[in-house]
Amino acid sequence: MTLERLNTRLAHAQPSATYRIIDRVAARRAEGAKIISLCTGEPDFDTPEHIRQAGIDAIRNGHTRYTQVAGVRALREAVAQKFRRENGLAVTWQDTIVSSGGKHVIYNALAATLNDGDEVIVPAPYWVSYPEMVELCGGTARIVPCSGEDGFKLTPAALDAAINPATRWLILNSPSNPTGAVYSQQELRALADVLLAHPHVLVLADDIYEHLLFDGQTFHTLAEVEPELAPRVLTMNGVSKAYAMTGWRIGFATGPRWLLAAMEKLQGQQTSGASAISQHAAIATLNGPQAFIQQSRAVFERRRDLVVSFLNNTPGLECARPCGAFYAFASCAGLLGRTTPAGTRLQTDEDVAHALLDEANVAVVHGSAFGLAPYLRIAYALDDDALLQACEAIRRFCAATR
Repeated sequence: MTLERLNTRLAHAQPSATYRIIDRVAARRAEGAKIISLCTGEPDFDTPEHIRQAGIDAIRNGHTRYTQVAGVRALREAVAQKFRRENGLAVTWQDTIVSSGGKHVIYNALAATLNDGDEVIVPAPYWVSYPEMVELCGGTARIVPCSGEDGFKLTPAALDAAINPATRWLILNSPSNPTGAVYSQQELRALADVLLAHPHVLVLADDIYEHLLFDGQTFHTLAEVEPELAPRVLTMNGVSKAYAMTGWRIGFATGPRWLLAAMEKLQGQQTSGASAISQHAAIATLNGPQAFIQQSRAVFERRRDLVVSFLNNTPGLECARPCGAFYAFASCAGLLGRTTPAGTRLQTDEDVAHALLDEANVAVVHGSAFGLAPYLRIAYALDDDALLQACEAIRRFCAATR
């Protein structure tokens, strides 16, 4: 018997495609190449000063010890207030949990509830970690393709067709990574009508990009649109994207107490509470000034317009206008079958992504990693000068293919 024998679920799981690209970027940079990376979902802004100061104050005031597993009461109060104020959800601090990032919230929910044979509906394109987390937690990801013609969004008919007696969860992400698609109130209402007819299905509403919504749109979440579904919806959010706090690792959620209790039990044996310092900074985040959200949203909206305009004037690429988040999801179908100046035959979107990195020094992620090909996910969470340089390099590369 070999010592290197792994858990079978882990052995079958795939590493994150995003991080594989990041590793390739690091290798190229180690060779001296100057790479512009458009593959990371991370705002380029600094965390607002008052939040950084709250973290410093937490250290100086001795908030450096263990906390309650589900989070310090003051933060859970702030989380509940956020859900009441911004999402119209009638919750108290006992209806919340705090974890080490949004991904931790999602993983805990799946690990606490999935058994062999359970299925999780995952609309595609999807965030790369959803299917892998489902499989690691013992479930089966039921991938439901959502085409560009449908705005990359799940339709009521597709949802209804995907539900069966084994369905345990639906994961719904709006605004979406990787497409920037946003579900309107009417679209959520139509999905809710389907879910009301299937009372055995839980819903995980991943709202992490809630505040990155463009064109004057109003954000809506499922438990707000249909309160009757609230007893089986876990509404997840966090501070990472809206407040440029990816490294602080604070995610939170509200949902039915039986589920939160199971997640807390698991977290207590897994990681215990999130960083005490980060939790105190998050209190200042949720209770403090919110002007940063409007400022960063305006910047991202301008960048979106810049990037989409460039992409739609680039030979071989076509890009719908995303309504939220900070990603453009561009079709590269027009490049397939061509050959690059270096002689690379482009047969898949992954070929295109690798060639862009190797020949144009621009890193993007292939759409097939998100469950839909042939596309490229381009993150515009960089300064304008770097984005312009990257877009011009992409255009030159595409124009030179034959």
